[in-house]
Amino acid sequence: MVRDIAWALAHSDLIHDRDTLETAIARMAPAIRDDFAGSVPLFLTVMHGGLPFAARLAMEIGALGLDLQFDYLHATRYRGETSGGALAWKHRPATPLRGRRVLLVDDIVDEGHTLDEIIRWCHKEGVADVRIAALAVKRHGRCVAGVEADYFGVDVPDRYVFGYGMDFQEQGRNLPAIHALTDAALAQLAG
Repeated sequence: MVRDIAWALAHSDLIHDRDTLETAIARMAPAIRDDFAGSVPLFLTVMHGGLPFAARLAMEIGALGLDLQFDYLHATRYRGETSGGALAWKHRPATPLRGRRVLLVDDIVDEGHTLDEIIRWCHKEGVADVRIAALAVKRHGRCVAGVEADYFGVDVPDRYVFGYGMDFQEQGRNLPAIHALTDAALAQLAG
């Protein structure tokens, strides 16, 4: 059942407000700058969800004096659904990855299946190093072994979350906060 973003907001809880998220992003930047000092990492935004977070994070890193080379990739398993299927590549980076230090920037590490396939692809392309920066991490026992954020902003509950890059049925990515649907709302969607 398709619902609009107004319905989702009316049937959700605020998990992290804008100030909390922007403080968390600023807190991540020094560790990234320190870990990539002496190099110009390839800053790969995972589209579409990673875009709002990536833009804010890049500015925080730049304010600390670390230069970045930008590119993006678009790989998805969801296509507007609440559960993932096979990975579909919509765009691969134009920048050669061989020998590069890469920072993958995404909105969330949930179960990690998409990121796992992206990381495997990066290694096949010959990266020297690949790390993950994620705005949010879900804490549960279902993540793919070995896939975890090297840098992350906030924890989120094991619920359907949306906002700040994460979508509710392809809506709400530009919300400046993270919300989570109530269990009753999720049951309505499934019904």
